[in-house]
Parts: sequence; structure tokens; C-alpha cells
Amino acid sequence: MIKSYKFRRHFTNAITYIILAVLGLIWISPLVYLVLHSFRADGGVSYPYLVPKQFTFQNYVELFTQSKWLNPAASGSSSVDFPKWFMNTFVVAIFSCIISTLAVLMVSYAFSRLRFKARKPLINVGMILGMFPGFMTMIAIYYLLKAIGLDKTLVALVICYSAGAGLGYQISKGFFDTIPRALDEAATIDGATKNQVFWKIILPMSKPIVVYTVLTSFIGPWTDFILAKIIMQDKLDNYTVAIGLQKMIAADMITQHFKHFLAGSVIVAVPITILFLFMQRYYVEGVTAGGVKG
Repeated sequence: MIKSYKFRRHFTNAITYIILAVLGLIWISPLVYLVLHSFRADGGVSYPYLVPKQFTFQNYVELFTQSKWLNPAASGSSSVDFPKWFMNTFVVAIFSCIISTLAVLMVSYAFSRLRFKARKPLINVGMILGMFPGFMTMIAIYYLLKAIGLDKTLVALVICYSAGAGLGYQISKGFFDTIPRALDEAATIDGATKNQVFWKIILPMSKPIVVYTVLTSFIGPWTDFILAKIIMQDKLDNYTVAIGLQKMIAADMITQHFKHFLAGSVIVAVPITILFLFMQRYYVEGVTAGGVKG
């Protein structure tokens, strides 16, 4: 009986590990292909080999040197300006991250600690609004920005990414709920205001959720394509990397820039990967602790 149970357990575990290994291989294979072929020296879009026969760094060098930014002679809709696009994305992501992080943390703290008449209705409204897909309002947002003269600008992207950030308060609120209220009460007795309690007591104790909020607030603008494309339209100089990479594989450019597209995709993934690897422990702590209470 015991041997039969052990056999079934080992057999079940073996099947599970095999399935997970196959799924992991399927998941990681496009990433491996992307990295390998970003160093490819020969061939165009169609390439018969899974592993390139020749490797070179030239694709990465050309991505940053043969651009409109560094070569003023290049112009028109066929120009590629990856350094400028990368910088645009970085600036938008940084400003959006700062504003969004502050908004999320302050809204979460208010809903977690403060008690006022409109608290429950505002929480419910925030939950309901969060159920609607963001793309439903993108066209209306574009025309509103156009009406006030902010269409096709980086400022418009920062506003769009930051304006509704406070609606993502759920996880941060759950984390703040786990912090004992006795700390707030003790600080209040000592004469601290709500503002001082938040900045000097709660935030220093909330490193995991702060890191989690920073990561999610940065990744969104860094990887977004649809909203950026709608707002920027044909404003080439204000493109983000997502729009620029999509432009590289357009029908009239894919033959010339496919290898540059692969190299650019790797470069875009590097900052996020490094940031996540360094902050992974705090990210997991923020998610798990924030899911304890609603």
C-alpha cells in the first residue's frame, strides 16, 4: 500500500515537472530566439536557421549610430531615431512613475487610515471604474488633448499615465491595513499630524509596497504602445520605443531594419529586467502582504 502510494506520488510529480518544463521551454524560446538573432550577422527577415551562423555587435552599434539624431541628413518617414525614442520613453516613464507612485500611496493611505463619509462610496467608485478597459476612452482622451493643444506631446503621455493612477490603490491599501494602528495613535499622542505620520512613520515601514508601486508605475509607460500611438499619431520626434520598434517592422522598412528591431527589443527589456531582479524580493513581499486585507 505504501509502495503504491509512493509510486503514484512520484509518477504524478514526474508528469507535473515534465509539463512545467515543456511550458517553460515554450515560454522562453521566443526570448532566446530574440537575443540570439539580435546578434545575427547575415540574413534578412527570412532566416532558415534557429541559431545564427555568424554573430556580431554591429546591429547594436548601428541602432545608436545610424540614426536621424546622429545623422542630420536622414529625414522623412523612413528615418529611424532609436536614441531619441529611447530617451523619450525614459523621460515619460520616470515622471509618470514619480507622480503615479505618490498618487497611489497617498490615496491608499487615506482609504486605509482616514474615516470620512465619502470613504466607502469612493472606494466602490474606484473599484467600478477599474473594471472598464482603458482603451474604451483613448479616442476621447486624444480629442480632449487636441482641444487643449497637448496632442502629440510627451506631456500628454505623462498626464494620461498619471491621472488615473490613484485608482490602483487596492494592493497598497491592503498593505497599509496590515500596519498596526497603534503606531498612528502613539505618534498622534506625541503631537504628529496625519501628514507627518504618513511620511515619517508609515512610508519608512512600507519599503516592499513602495518598491512594488514604483516597478508597476514604471513598467506601464515603458511598455505601452496603444495609447502612445494614438496620442503621437505621425509626430516622429516624440515617438516612444514601442512605436519606434513597430515602425521598424512596417512593410517598407522591415527588410532593412529587422535586425535592428531585434536589437532594440533586447535593449528595451534590459532596464526592466535588471530593475526587477534587484527589487524582486521587495516586489513579492509587497504583493503578498498587500493581498492580506481588502
